[in-house]
Amino acid sequence: MSQVMKPPCDEAIVLTAPPTRYPRSITLQAKQWALVATILGSSMAFIDSTVVNVALPVLQVQLRASAADAQWVIESYALFLSALILVGGSLGDRYGRKRIFALGIVLFTLASIACGFAPTITWLIAARAVQGIGGALLTPGSLAILSAAYPPEERGRAIGLWSGFTALTSALGPVIGGVLVQYASWRAIFFLNVPLAAVVLAIVFWRVQESREAQHTGPLDWQGASLATLGLGGIVFGLIQSSLIGLGAPLVIISIVIGVAALVAFMVLEERSPAPMLPLRLFRSSTFSGANLLTFLLYGALGVVTYLVPFNLIRAQGYSPTAAGAAFLPFALLMFALSHWSGGLVSRYGARLPLVVGPLITAAGLALFALLPGGSYWLSVFPAVLLMGLGMVITAPPLTTAVMNAAGTDNAGAASGVNNAVARTASLVAIAALSLVLLAVFNASLDAAIAPLHLDAATHALLDAQRSRLAGAQVPSTAHGALYTALAHAITSAFVTGFQVVMWLCAALAVVSSIAAAVLVEGKPASPSRRAQEE
Repeated sequence: MSQVMKPPCDEAIVLTAPPTRYPRSITLQAKQWALVATILGSSMAFIDSTVVNVALPVLQVQLRASAADAQWVIESYALFLSALILVGGSLGDRYGRKRIFALGIVLFTLASIACGFAPTITWLIAARAVQGIGGALLTPGSLAILSAAYPPEERGRAIGLWSGFTALTSALGPVIGGVLVQYASWRAIFFLNVPLAAVVLAIVFWRVQESREAQHTGPLDWQGASLATLGLGGIVFGLIQSSLIGLGAPLVIISIVIGVAALVAFMVLEERSPAPMLPLRLFRSSTFSGANLLTFLLYGALGVVTYLVPFNLIRAQGYSPTAAGAAFLPFALLMFALSHWSGGLVSRYGARLPLVVGPLITAAGLALFALLPGGSYWLSVFPAVLLMGLGMVITAPPLTTAVMNAAGTDNAGAASGVNNAVARTASLVAIAALSLVLLAVFNASLDAAIAPLHLDAATHALLDAQRSRLAGAQVPSTAHGALYTALAHAITSAFVTGFQVVMWLCAALAVVSSIAAAVLVEGKPASPSRRAQEE
């Protein structure tokens, strides 16, 4: 859920080939150590992706960052994770899953330390980008190690335990982060990874066995990875910079054009490559295409929500970081408690019905964020989070099942990797795009609110210089008394108005994702007896 609060069950087996099992002599104890190592290692990435959103409003003030800078703290991590996660899985298959997993842990931890010591926002953004590279090595390796450690008859239970525990860590991450931000420092959330990494590395090197795919000897798709990074980076850079210099600025236009051209070249390359990073043949299945379109729309909306809601709670509603961190706890607990139940929906109803109903319930929750932007947590935020969680728990496991079934057993690893990359890319693009909408509505609302105040030129200029910080904008020092109060209220109200508009757009994305499932995802096949009766 970074970015996007993506349920851990959807991180599932991000492999590029069916895993090679350990020797049959592997002991029960060795399997358990592999389970512990992968749970703790994955928890680092899950905690970090959810906890940073809670810290953003505070670090924005302390590092004097604009709203665009705050976006880059999230987007720089998501960019490299999205573009390189499939390559990370391939590296593990070729050079050893344990080795690449450990390398990801080390890189992620060093980058976390750099984040914790960041003296400027630019330093923090660069360190977060390195974290994304580490995450791209770490994330696919965790499930690959686990799948290699357990035989098929035991693997489902092991992955279920992994999913449950990582769901809990995802739920506790923002709460712990909120406490650290409020009572220590936002820097502490990054140093939290250091002791965790030390434990994981100790277990990995002393207790986890190596595994790899002997048949993977061909070249890695570095050209594809480079084009994907350039394409996504160009588009996201252009969208974020446009909030500062305008959509018509030459830098913005050139950046977006380069990004689009790179993505087109990426698609052409993947179509012609004998060993593509993104196997486009999988999209010949309407169910696979529909499930991934649903993923892009729905997880894009969720990414925006988990990014903006903490800003709204802390900056506009006056929540403490601890309270804001705990706001999404019901969502994660619902995912943990009901994922097993929802996993059986496909066998009873097929994939299409839950993939139509789940996003509609999620859309209702997102709409509640727009309808109930303030007031008591239990009367405003909690109903929205509860509906959103219920909708996602109905959606997430059937979505994973639909993707896997549509691709077939031989392509399970690649299919899961593609779906994972789509979800992360969706969050990356949606945050950049809808933040532009937020800024436009914020500026229009602020202009309307301050027009009757007849500000002097100096105060107006100081306020204009703060606009890019949105809810973090400071009232000009030239304003006092009633004018100060009026401007503070205008800034907060303008942000809330923009937030409401974006929440409505997120709800619309969820509705469209439901329509995509209804049109493209195949329904439950008729039973043999029913087919016989129809014939």
